[in-house]
Amino acid sequence: MSKDHHVRAKKNLGQHFLTDESIAEKIADSLSYKGYDHVLEIGPGMGVLTKYLLEKDVTIHVIEIDTESVSYLKNNYLNLADRIIEKDFLKYNLKEVFEEQPFAVIGNFPYNISSQILFKTLEMRDQIPEFSGMFQKEVALRICSKEGSKVYGILSVLTQAFYNATYLFTVPPSVFNPPPKVDSGVLFLTRKENYILPCDEKLFFRVVKTGFQQRRKTLRNSLKTFDLSDNLKSNLIFDQRPEQLSVEQFITLTQLIENDINS
Repeated sequence: MSKDHHVRAKKNLGQHFLTDESIAEKIADSLSYKGYDHVLEIGPGMGVLTKYLLEKDVTIHVIEIDTESVSYLKNNYLNLADRIIEKDFLKYNLKEVFEEQPFAVIGNFPYNISSQILFKTLEMRDQIPEFSGMFQKEVALRICSKEGSKVYGILSVLTQAFYNATYLFTVPPSVFNPPPKVDSGVLFLTRKENYILPCDEKLFFRVVKTGFQQRRKTLRNSLKTFDLSDNLKSNLIFDQRPEQLSVEQFITLTQLIENDINS
């Protein structure tokens, strides 16, 4: 494959290649590069972001499922060749590469799997102190939104339970090839100092997901499946709808339910 060969964007992989160098540089600069020695880029494509990451004083790894992109990267980024992971990020056990070491995650994510990328990051939060990436704008705004907002939901609560989320900037469709049909947004997550929840974490995830499945209803109605005592259900917190509760209130709610189940 010649060096100037360009990778064809594949619809089934949700590929939209970023073509604007200044935006790529800005995304690379969004991480702090403090407190870890490794960065994992998801879906590097032709390396527009990779090139700026390689200038940083950390070890860069990339994970890419598209064989054509892998060939391109091997031909054009020789110093990266042995750190290209030809795997599906969602299915691959990253401990095979990083063991127990911390690493940051970055990327211009395929929209069709961006939420799943975020959920896998939350699962691995012990090892991921920072995360920066490009999402569909409305998804990025949702992740960063606060209680009381119409778009506040499962992604917002679960992410903000463990990370501080900041919406950085909006990216127009015109800087991609092919252009997506929507605006994109770049967000930055930095893990909270205390990211161990003072409640049963599995139950917390369940309470949040169940609550938002019927977001128009009060929690008294949406959490019926938990079979709670009448005494607990008389608590005023159950008069609220899920979008009215802050992350801290969801933690409190989980603690209340946990105590009720155990008593």
